[in-house]
Amino acid sequence: MEQFQIHELEYFDDDFSDFGEDDISLGNGNGFIDDESMDSDFEDEFENRKSKNDTSASQARKGKDIQGIPWERLSFTREKYRESRLKQYKNYENLSRSREDRDKNCKEVEKGHNFYDFQFNTRLVKSTIVHFQLRNLVWSTSKHDVYLMQNYSVMHWSSLQKKSTEVINVAKSISPSLRYPGCLAQPLSRVQISTMTVKDNLLVAGGFQGEFICKYINQPGVTFCAKLSNDENAITNAVDIFYDASGAMRVMSANNDAQVRVMDAANFACLSRFTFPWSVNNTSVSPNGKMLAVLGDSRDCLIADMQSGKILSTLSGHLDYSFASAWHPDGHILATGNQDKTCRLWDIRNLSESLVVLKGRMGAIRTIRFTSDGQFLAMAEPADFVHVFDTRSGYVKAQEIDLFGEIAGISFSPDTEALFIGVSDRKYGSLMEFKRSRYNHYMDCLF
Repeated sequence: MEQFQIHELEYFDDDFSDFGEDDISLGNGNGFIDDESMDSDFEDEFENRKSKNDTSASQARKGKDIQGIPWERLSFTREKYRESRLKQYKNYENLSRSREDRDKNCKEVEKGHNFYDFQFNTRLVKSTIVHFQLRNLVWSTSKHDVYLMQNYSVMHWSSLQKKSTEVINVAKSISPSLRYPGCLAQPLSRVQISTMTVKDNLLVAGGFQGEFICKYINQPGVTFCAKLSNDENAITNAVDIFYDASGAMRVMSANNDAQVRVMDAANFACLSRFTFPWSVNNTSVSPNGKMLAVLGDSRDCLIADMQSGKILSTLSGHLDYSFASAWHPDGHILATGNQDKTCRLWDIRNLSESLVVLKGRMGAIRTIRFTSDGQFLAMAEPADFVHVFDTRSGYVKAQEIDLFGEIAGISFSPDTEALFIGVSDRKYGSLMEFKRSRYNHYMDCLF
């Protein structure tokens, strides 16, 4: 993975001559940490902000833009701006290839379906991004609870109370509470969080300099934190919380030093360390805890044995580096997202070629999620588009969520009722909430 941060890149030219009065920023690679605001008092800030910038489903039905963008005050329409974005957006590529190669075998889908309805958009919390290739910075633990990165803080947003709370501030020094002989925990400070996950009351975050932070969200303080590597190229690209084949909870990190580390979630002792031929950008464990998907700076993706790290299969078909993966809950299908603008679906029972190839609209596939019931697959591009597919239709029926801004992450709630999207933008950064539509289910029951 490239060793630079998002604010060192510009994906597209937003210097339109007809922009007016700084009404819009949107999409100049701006998911960066603002050092001047890192020590701000979040509670006071949120109390003082006005909710008039938020948008409800009722307001959207009456014509208000879901992100609160005042198109009527601008000298161009939403449609015109979308047209310009599609023409000017530059997808980041590590490996060059022809468009014909990229589009070959991509599935034709039926867009226009509506599986998740817009529910609410709040600008009281604003997603931020440290590295332009890493977009796992939004996690939902219920349909009312979401965790996201905002500058140097992990924030909790309650969609029920419309209230935010700071969970961790890593601009300041943090000290681990876990202490025992041989424990590798150490104090950290000024961590730039590059990736995170939350599951079963445990929050795990990785840092730009190889940091690893674990906190139980129902307990004060940080339980464990340390630098996993002193390698100057050791950015933590991905973290995961999973249960192994015996049912024990484990935590995992994937780093740019080409290593995957597995730790016990009870004492955070390192249980396994696997080394691969290239920087590891993403990992995901199969539902039965026996297989590990490994993606990185290679066209190929790997399936490894979770116990030994031995490579079991090589998945060939992508044309660039991969940064996202997810397993269907039944354990038979693995989805992989790549900078070639595609998501490939692999049947674990026959890995000779991908089962389905799904194409993005504008950029790389940076994030992939399945709902817990396996009915829907969501994939997010770096900016502007989130695609939701009905798996029961063979991934033919699709919903395209069209927005403006860098996408920091997406997350379904565990009960599948909500879909959250973090939008990173200087002015219109927000957290978007969509609610599962039950109309289609009702209609399915009639026929």
